[in-house]
Amino acid sequence: MKNKFRTLSKISLVLIYFVIVAGAIVRMTGSGMGCPDWPKCFGYYIPPTESKQLLFEPNNNYEKGMMILVEHEAFLVAKKDFTSEDTFDTANWKIYSKHDYVAYDPVHTWVEYINRLIGALSGIPILIFSVLSFWFWKKNKWIPLISMLTLFGMGFQAWLGKTVVDSNLAPYKITVHMVMALLIVAFILYLIFASKSSYKPQKYHPKFYNILVFALLLSLVQIILGTQVREFVDEQTKLIGYQKALWLESPTLNFYIHRSTSILVLFLNGYLWYLNQSKGLGFNKLKLVIYCVLLEVSTGIMMYYFDFPFLSQPIHLVIASLLFGIQCYVLLECLHKKRQNQLA
Repeated sequence: MKNKFRTLSKISLVLIYFVIVAGAIVRMTGSGMGCPDWPKCFGYYIPPTESKQLLFEPNNNYEKGMMILVEHEAFLVAKKDFTSEDTFDTANWKIYSKHDYVAYDPVHTWVEYINRLIGALSGIPILIFSVLSFWFWKKNKWIPLISMLTLFGMGFQAWLGKTVVDSNLAPYKITVHMVMALLIVAFILYLIFASKSSYKPQKYHPKFYNILVFALLLSLVQIILGTQVREFVDEQTKLIGYQKALWLESPTLNFYIHRSTSILVLFLNGYLWYLNQSKGLGFNKLKLVIYCVLLEVSTGIMMYYFDFPFLSQPIHLVIASLLFGIQCYVLLECLHKKRQNQLA
């Protein structure tokens, strides 16, 4: 049972990171409103592939919630199930009024739709391991409790996705959506770690622990600031189009804080690596932390000085998410050694 639980937890973690990757691609391509409604897409379980499918058709079976586009001016939603007649009857339709987004782009639609599919898929192993987690109840009650929190977190994340769409991508809601994804990552990492059968021989060091906590919190702040910078870029894109050289010509204060703080992130994690090596603490995953920090700084430099090369934005976000996850796992290792020392 333990092996099945850990396997499902690991699968869930991989899928959550796929969701983060898909979400980053959605942002890069500007596909966030590719499906203007939720959970369906234009009222369909499988969205249309061409614009003519969103035009009114006589003698067609419409289901409640299906949408049509009227001259690129408004989306109309079917009030009920009905079969259309030869002429358009306004009594069967109402204007979709949750937001004022009125467009159809098949690429944007399917990018967003695939993102939603991956999100739904990631919930399946989480649901299964949440049921299996009660096998640990007598040994470690935190495992079923965190499992249920993860399951509820996924439900909350789905609801957040709906509010993001309904709000036409309100910036602060996108930030909350990202932070919630990272919280789910942290929960799943705890489950993977807590269900281990054996642990590596490592040493607890108070200074290392304190700096690690600060570095983890700083990474979270950096991700939040980076998300807000990305939201600013989105606004610039709407205003001036895809003139990448102009996107950060007059950036907000968040950009300068985000850029300057990256130096502190590099220094802190470098010092953690130094402590780990010089004190022989045995936290080997710090190598991965250093690689992530160096890649993160590199992609940040590329975006600013080379006008956002292709895929640089999603790579930057995904690496930041990986960095956060690895730091979380190292912190769990450190906390485990701290508790062992207290019990000794």
